[in-house]
Order: sequence, then structure tokens, then C-alpha cells
Amino acid sequence: MKIITITINGKEIKLEKAVTVLEAARSAGIKIPTLCYHEQLEKYGGCRLCLVEVEKMPRLQTACTLMVTDGMVVRTETEQIADVRRGILEFLLINHPLDCPYCDKAGECDLQDLVEKYGPAKGRFKEKKRKVKESLADSAIVRNMERCIMCTRCVRMCEGRQGASAIAVIDRGGHSHIEPFSGGKFDCEYCGNCVSVCPVGAIMSRLHRHSYRPWQVKEQHETVCPYCGVGCTVVAQVRDDVIMRVIPKLGSAVNNGMLCSRGRFGYEFVGSKDRLTTPLIRKNGTLVEATWEEAITLVAKKLSNIKVMFSSQAIAGIASLRCTNEDNYLFQKFMRAAVGTNNIDTTARTGFAGAQSFIENIFGQGATANIISGLANSDTVMVIGGDPTTMNPILGLQIRACARRNGNVLTIGSIDGLRNFDPTKLLPRLQTETALLEGIVTALREKKGLPGSNAALEAKIKDITISAAEVTDKTGVTVSELSVFVDLLAAAATFSLVIGKDIVQSAGGSYKLLLLSAINYLANGRIYLLSEKANEQGALDMGCAPDILPGYRPVAYPEFRKKCENVWHTELSEKPGLNLFEMVDAAEQGSLKAVYVMGENPLCNIPDSGRVEAAFRKLDFLVVQDIFLTETAKLADVVLPALSWAEKDGTFTNMERRIQRVRKSVHREGMDDWKIIAEISKNMGYGMDYRRAEDVFHEATRVSPLHRDLTYEDIENGDNIYPYKGEPLRDAKEDILIDRSAPAAATGKLYLKIEKPLFHSGTMSTKAPALINIYPQSVARISAETAQMLSLTEGDVVRVKTKTGSLALFVAIEKDGDRSSVKVGNNFEGKGAFRLTDCILDPVTKAPCLDSIEIAIEKVTA
Repeated sequence: MKIITITINGKEIKLEKAVTVLEAARSAGIKIPTLCYHEQLEKYGGCRLCLVEVEKMPRLQTACTLMVTDGMVVRTETEQIADVRRGILEFLLINHPLDCPYCDKAGECDLQDLVEKYGPAKGRFKEKKRKVKESLADSAIVRNMERCIMCTRCVRMCEGRQGASAIAVIDRGGHSHIEPFSGGKFDCEYCGNCVSVCPVGAIMSRLHRHSYRPWQVKEQHETVCPYCGVGCTVVAQVRDDVIMRVIPKLGSAVNNGMLCSRGRFGYEFVGSKDRLTTPLIRKNGTLVEATWEEAITLVAKKLSNIKVMFSSQAIAGIASLRCTNEDNYLFQKFMRAAVGTNNIDTTARTGFAGAQSFIENIFGQGATANIISGLANSDTVMVIGGDPTTMNPILGLQIRACARRNGNVLTIGSIDGLRNFDPTKLLPRLQTETALLEGIVTALREKKGLPGSNAALEAKIKDITISAAEVTDKTGVTVSELSVFVDLLAAAATFSLVIGKDIVQSAGGSYKLLLLSAINYLANGRIYLLSEKANEQGALDMGCAPDILPGYRPVAYPEFRKKCENVWHTELSEKPGLNLFEMVDAAEQGSLKAVYVMGENPLCNIPDSGRVEAAFRKLDFLVVQDIFLTETAKLADVVLPALSWAEKDGTFTNMERRIQRVRKSVHREGMDDWKIIAEISKNMGYGMDYRRAEDVFHEATRVSPLHRDLTYEDIENGDNIYPYKGEPLRDAKEDILIDRSAPAAATGKLYLKIEKPLFHSGTMSTKAPALINIYPQSVARISAETAQMLSLTEGDVVRVKTKTGSLALFVAIEKDGDRSSVKVGNNFEGKGAFRLTDCILDPVTKAPCLDSIEIAIEKVTA
């Protein structure tokens, strides 16, 4: 390897590879001013601020585009360069207003800093300044295009990195400025990544407008986004114990300076006036305020009495996909050691848990723990079962990046967020994915043969045979379309398969997962299982499931129980507990007397919510520990106010199985979830003595072989990923069980589809005003064709009815929507789609089948 040696400002710099002069200078700590350059964007060379002198070159050169060569001699700060930069700034100030005292960017404005350094003290030009009215049309973003310096960072970010292409340069010459294609208001994904890269005050977040200046930020805390399973690194900027702004961190392993709308604008729920602040106890049918001592004593006494009168099996716990690993570890320990039951589960049971278990039974544990950035580096990515750009937006960007790098993006079903990236797509008729996947497996096997490394899976693959003509007959996908799709799969050298929840939550879901596993096996790929909540993976890793202990050790095995018993100093039940759906059954039948819910809202997040509510009303005792008075909390006998993600320390584990630190950013009176549990446990006679979250984590690493010997220091930088440094996980595979149930043949009527909107995740986001302003309420999304057929227009109110319930919703019309389905989200309390679903489970994955729910639409009012 030849070392390149250059000299900048007399300093000799040695480089292992050719980079730009700007990058070489920065690597040596030499600052060259720029305005159009940004680390995340393609080289542009537009602003000319980075001009430098290079010996033996006749003119000044742009450092951001000039590549170094061996022996190059560069000077970055000379009188000639200063004069040129002064002149460039003078030209920029012709149009730029001198409103720094008013502008929120003052203090972190690159233009302001450069003018301070280079001048000019006074402008020579007297042209009339550009007049563009400040736009306050958007609730989340404010535009002041009089300040725009045409560096085009925002446009390049929107098009080149985000892939939204929502803004562009309009007009010419001195009148040029940036506008959304939609005109006045943004019609985009509201990621705000344009805000991140704007060097001046032209595009800014509106959430903190005129509320503080950058130098007034006293604290910055690096933590993890609380929304989806991607686990983006964010920095919470705090003033007077209030989060003023959340920004991404450049260089972070997961998101590298990018955020989605939820991560950037969804933090305001922390300071919501609706937050619970005081324990509540139900007296005479009404929840009334109580002291912590009263509430904790009552919960401990009630649970102890039920345990004595009806046995430990009459009590169940539902853990949280929003809470930390430490909270979840202690909650499952509480249920097992203090209460004495394995009746512990989470809403991961509605899809993620069963799918992961199924796939890992075929390929070995950790099979779904793949690095997200690997998607961009794949030459072929196949997506099925939902839109990754709305459920896990930053992961979705990696698929868009794959397309931009000339990779092949293959989609099955309508994936709106990828439609502008030239996917090779197959659109099978409603409820015919099984035949299509069988056709792909058959054709791929015939093209590539069987690798011979997984006998159990190959035995299943050999049984799958369907002709292309049959596929066409059943699905409507032509032989030619199928052939092109399979050819691309067969030619893939680096293949990735992205599976969304819709495929798991469908009739015959386990069989479809088998078919997808077969495709992945034949294409020698890696699997990404989309994850809806921030710590969905971590809650499972910590043992919040009825049949597994921390680290996925089966509770039925004495040697695994023994390890926990030694640390927890108590005997554990060998009997697997009730899962989420069995808890509802048991409550309905009266055998379950008490349920303890931590950070979850089962009345909204379990399908057939009406039945869940009726079952929970039969309980003798219901405890809810949460940050808001949710639908479930309103039904509780005791409500315990917990701290939010921003108010506590701990860890999350993302979908890559990367363990990351959650750090306290603001303070609030109250207790961490794990502290509340420890206090109740002590009152029940089972001592739990921890001083801080780190102590809980330390104990978890003693119990879970998966996490053995990990410390907070190990995970401090967020680069600790599976399989960590613990023991290899159990790799014994069981038989591959499948269920081939098929939904009833489509009748041509309308079907319910669960919408997973970009701007909401669960119900927490509905407490964030910025997100509510973008997406304010639950709606029925109906295709333009269906709306016309039913004589509906945008804004009409309809009643969406199924055999299990009905909801009155506003109509939102989708121009290119699927005419066979109506989308309803499950994000707004009282208006959740799960009110309309029944709960028939796949017998293998135990996930609910939600793809064949017929609906009727009745117009209520215009």
C-alpha cells in the first residue's frame, strides 16, 4: 500500500488512501470553511468558501472536490484566500437579511460565524433584498427563505439521502429559493433531515421557535429514540430540565445523523400535561389520588391475598416493549420469584415473538439479528408484509440506498414508501400470497438446487411444488413477472429479506414464514424482521415470555431454572405460564384473578379489544403502571405513575440485538418502573435491593448466559452487538411445525387492513403535539375507486363495521389505494383497529390472523 504524503499549511499529513483536500485537512485538525459541504451528502463544490491555494496549480481550488495527490502542498489561510472568502460572503449578504438578533439560528449559524471571521464589515452592494414571506404553514417546520444561501444541502438531503424528493430550487438568479413541490405546505415525510443540514436559519424546527438560543442549552444527553425497534441514537438538548430539542448524532452506528418524524418531533410527550403524577386507587368506583405508601401497600396486600386464596397461577403480568431491559428483567423476576408464576408475556406475542422463534428454530438463534446498514450493501433486497419506510423508517432508508446503488429491490404487495425506487414488484390477488411464495420456492429450487446444509428445511422444500401456470391462475401474477422476479433472486450475490408483520398476522402465517425461510435459504440471504416498539427484542431477551427465562433458556429445564434459583434465592415453577391470549381466556373464564400491567395498554394493543376489556372487567384486581391514564389504566384498581424513557437510565436492545444505553435527560418526581416493582416485592416479603439500574443489569448478566459478563462500560458506545461475549445460545432445533390454514376465499367485499402510519407508533406518539398536528386522528383510508363506488368524499364520516365491533371514522381517500381493503390504524385510544378484529391464532406462531376480516362501510354524515 502506497502512503500518500501531502503538506497543508506546513504540516505533513500521511494518508492511506486518496481523499479530498478538505477531508485530509479535517483529519489533521485543520479547519477549512464550507457552507455547501456536509459529511452526509455528495460533494457539490457550490459555495466556493473552501477555496485553497495549491502549489503548481494556477487558480484557487475547491478543497471539497479536489482529491489529494502525493507531494501536494496546500495553503488554506492566505491573504488572497481571505479576500476571496470575504467577497463570497459579501455576495451572500446581498440577499441574506441581517436579522441575527431575531433568528433562532444565531449562535450555531455557519454564515454568521464566517462573517465574524472574514468580514465584510460593510457591504458594497445596494441591490434590493429578496423578499419571500416566512412560511408558518407547517406545525413542525418553519421556512424563512430570505435567509437561504442556496447551498442546496436540504435539497440534496431530501433527494439523495432521505429519498423523499419533496423540495426543490425554484426561480432563478437572486430570486432562487427552496420550496416544497406541493406549494406552500410541506407534503413529505417530515423527517426534518433538511433541518439538520441547513447551515443558516432558512429551514428550522418550529417546536422551539423563539424559546431559546443554542448557547442556553446547558445539558446534552446521548440516548436512544423511544419509538421503533431500529434504536436510533439521539441527543436530547436540555434547558431548565426541559427537553428543548432532539437531534441526531453524526457518526452513530445505527442512524448516522438521520432521524424520522417520530424521533425528531415526537419527544414532547415527556412534558405532557396529561402525564400521571400521583398514584391512584379506586374507591367507590372512582380512581382517587393516594400516596405511594398506600398504593404500594395495597398492591402487595391484594396480590398476596390472591396468591394465598387462589394460588400464584391466578396472577399474571404483562411487561412492556417500551420499558428498559432493566425494567423488564425485574418484572419477570417479580412474577416468577415473588408471585410464583410464569404467567408473564408481552404484546410481542401479537407477531414478533412467534415469527422470531419460528425462523430461529430453522436457522439457529440470532438468525434475525442482522446489521441494518447491511441492507444498503446488499445487491438484492426483497420486502414483504408491510412498508419498512413507515414502520422502521431509518431501516427503510437503507433499502432506498440499496436501490440508489443500483441494487435490486423486490416487493410483494403494495409498498408505498419504495414505489419511487423502481422496485420489481408482484401484486398477487387478495389472500393469494401462499401460492405466489410456493411458486417462487419451486422456481428458485429448480434454478439453484438445494445447498445441502439444512436437512430439515430441505425436506420441507422438496414437498413444495406448483407450476408457474397454476401460480398465474391463483394469483394473477403472470408467468413472465414471476420469471423475472425469480431470475433476480437466483442471481443475487448478497440477498436480504425484510419481513413485516402483515405476513405474520395472516392465515397460514407459519406456512408463509416457512416459504420465506426457504426463499432466504435458497438465495443464501439474511433475514430482517421488522420491529414495531423500541425494546421489543430486549423484552424477549430478558425472559418476558411464559416459557423462557432470561437469555432464552426454557423454563421447563431444571438446569436453567437452577441457575436463576441460585441467584434469586427461591424455587421457580417448572410449568410454562399463560401467554397473552391465554391470559385473556383465563380472565374471561374467571380462573385468572389479577393482572399486573407495566407500560402496556392491552385494551388497545391486543386484537379483539372489546373482548379483552370485558375479560379484564371480570378480574378481582388490576394494576396498571404507566405514564398516562390509558384505556387499561382507567379500568384499573390501582394506577402507579412511572417515569418515561427520558427520565431514567437503562438499556434498550434493538432489532439488530445491539444493546444501547438509555440515559436520563430530565428529572421528574417519581420512580423508575423497576423501583416500583422492587418496592412492591419487598412488601410481599421477597426482598429486592438495588440502588440503580446498573445493579439490575449486572444481575441480569449473571442469570442470562447470553449477556454474561457484559457491563455498562462494554455497551457505552453502542457498538456491542449479538452474540456479545456470552455463551453460544442453545442451537438444538425442533421439528418445523407449520399451519397451512387458508383464509376463506375472497368474496369481493371489503377487508380490514391495519395501517401503520409513519407519524405514529402505538399510542405514545398521540401525546406529542407536533405529530398530532401532522396526523391528528384515526381515519378510514379508502381507495379513490371504492370511495367513488360508495359515494364518499374526503372528510365524510363513516361507520366501519365488523362482526366484533364498529368505529365511526373520518374518511381519507387514497388516490392509488387498494380497492379491496380499508386501512384503519391502531394508534388512537378508543378508535383502535383492534376494536374491529377477532383473534384467531396461528397454532404454531400463536400470532393472530388479521387478514380476512370483512367489513361494511356505512355513511354516517357528510
